[in-house]
Amino acid sequence: NAGTEADVYISVYGERGDTGSRQLLRSQKPKKFLKGQTDIFAVEAVHLGHLYKIVIGHNGLGSGNGWFLDKVVIKDPITDLDYTFLCHRWLDQGQDDGNIARELTVTGASTFPGRQELELRREETWAAEKWKFQEGNTLQFYSRLTHGFICLSPDSSVDALGDKKNKYGKVLFMCMYA
Repeated sequence: NAGTEADVYISVYGERGDTGSRQLLRSQKPKKFLKGQTDIFAVEAVHLGHLYKIVIGHNGLGSGNGWFLDKVVIKDPITDLDYTFLCHRWLDQGQDDGNIARELTVTGASTFPGRQELELRREETWAAEKWKFQEGNTLQFYSRLTHGFICLSPDSSVDALGDKKNKYGKVLFMCMYA
């Protein structure tokens, strides 16, 4: 009873966005999601760059809808990289923790080239920018739409009129709107 007859959905997340929820419809096998079987699906999407997580689950409908998922491997035809997402858990309301959907992260930092560098850059950026969020600071956002500043004051008030004069003397953030 490790297979499922329920409809299975997947969302794939990468550095450039996500696929949204996609139903896995046509396997290369006559019957999909059987115990011990490897199913192969083609999912069309824009190139997401390096992948970092998926959300996979089913709708819980049908007899025997519980499902034991070992892993998901995504082959990127553009970069020829394989991304492995280990699960080895039940997606079943009556088994394990009762969840019928799982969020899985890619295994092995080697499949995400530059991940450590990106994390280091993120930490360095936050270290340089966190002073803006200290208590007592007024945050200002410049709006290209109104050509004025929107101010968030320490007392939680918001000046959203977009005054064209910068009464605080410095811009902390520049928000660009197309």
